[in-house]
Amino acid sequence: MKSSKPRFKPEEKEVQPADASSRRVGQYAIKGRVWITCDEETFLGYGRVVLLERIKEYGSITKAAKSMDMSYRHAWELVESMNRLAPTPLVDTSIGGTGGGGAALTPTGEKAIELFWELYGHFKRYIDTRHRALINVLAQEPGWTGETDGPQG
Repeated sequence: MKSSKPRFKPEEKEVQPADASSRRVGQYAIKGRVWITCDEETFLGYGRVVLLERIKEYGSITKAAKSMDMSYRHAWELVESMNRLAPTPLVDTSIGGTGGGGAALTPTGEKAIELFWELYGHFKRYIDTRHRALINVLAQEPGWTGETDGPQG
């Protein structure tokens, strides 16, 4: 199985949810997002996984939240939600004190990151496949002059 290491560092990832998208075909593009739900509640998605990666990197929910321009409260609510929905917690937290508190991913949290990026990669490849199918369909339409021109009318 692939390593859970991202291709680039968590701080370099876009904070906003990423659309898996194809190149434009004329005026058309295929776009989509993927997330995992549990009982109709969001469990994991792009932003939540980036938050988990940053918690792993910084060892702190506060620092992870700041790195994403997110309030601590919102980050804490996301972590609480993921921990509640998972069979076992994804993040272990310790209460602050003289040395301050901290947070660390559990083995389940590490696995969740790995599995999400694997799913996301498959989803992006599927979008690319459908992009090629879209080109094939549009190429058969009268007035279509090519991939970058779009239909002529």
